[in-house]
Amino acid sequence: MRFLDLDGVEGKEGFMERCASALSLPEWFGRNWDALADCLGDSGIWPDSAHGLVLVVTGWEAFAGRHPGEWATARAVFVEAMERRRGTDAPLTVALGLG
Repeated sequence: MRFLDLDGVEGKEGFMERCASALSLPEWFGRNWDALADCLGDSGIWPDSAHGLVLVVTGWEAFAGRHPGEWATARAVFVEAMERRRGTDAPLTVALGLG
């Protein structure tokens, strides 16, 4: 299980930096939407997630309110990554934490 807390994050740059640090993304992570989709869609990034990964996103409501365009893109990236890993031995589930 991994946690991505978006509390206090501002804009795309802040979102990418938070993803890089909170998710311990590899050095090659390009801090753009395509690179994030590649990382989340690659079950080899986190060796301990060989049987699947749950990503819990918190603080997303405030981020979405302040940056609706970036949030819409982030959601699309989450969906793309989940679809890429659907039907594999290491599926991805993104859960949006409330409260």
